[in-house]
Amino acid sequence: MPAEIEAKIKVPNHEAVREALRRAGGTLHARRLEINIFFDTPAAALRNADKGLRLRHNHYLADPGGQDEMVITFKGPQQPGLYKKREEIELTVTDAAAAEALLAGLGFHRTLSFEKRRESWRLQGCLVELDELPHLGTFVEVEGPSESAVQNVLHTLGMENPPCIKTSYIAMLGQWLETQGGGIRDVKF
Repeated sequence: MPAEIEAKIKVPNHEAVREALRRAGGTLHARRLEINIFFDTPAAALRNADKGLRLRHNHYLADPGGQDEMVITFKGPQQPGLYKKREEIELTVTDAAAAEALLAGLGFHRTLSFEKRRESWRLQGCLVELDELPHLGTFVEVEGPSESAVQNVLHTLGMENPPCIKTSYIAMLGQWLETQGGGIRDVKF
């Protein structure tokens, strides 16, 4: 199965990273607003096994010809390594309501949703994502075919020293929600 290999770093803002991407020859691929909806069983079987099931609605911004898309993603448990590495299986769907109904029919219910602004760049065979999340701030994710490819892009961007975060956004938002007394299940800008 395909594996996702990524380094995630919290940054104060994206301006310096955008400039480094431009200087290194990076190309802007897309800007979008993502609505991420996570599912699990009533007993939290996926979360307890360090797995994830998500329906993502990608709404492309500043691209009049861009088509919105919906993607179902399964993520397996984290594997050992320098960076975050997980099995990842994705498929595109055309009907979000039907996808949610299918997941409900299989015993999965909606547990949390959140919005994320994402700007996607390509550099040296890697995808560089500039992410902004409500309540969490701004992050950079570098995803590539190997740890060395990710490491090379981090070096090119001058980001090889900040600590990498292996915690998922959903886990970070879950921790934030706990500090707020829980209850909120849809996190928006």
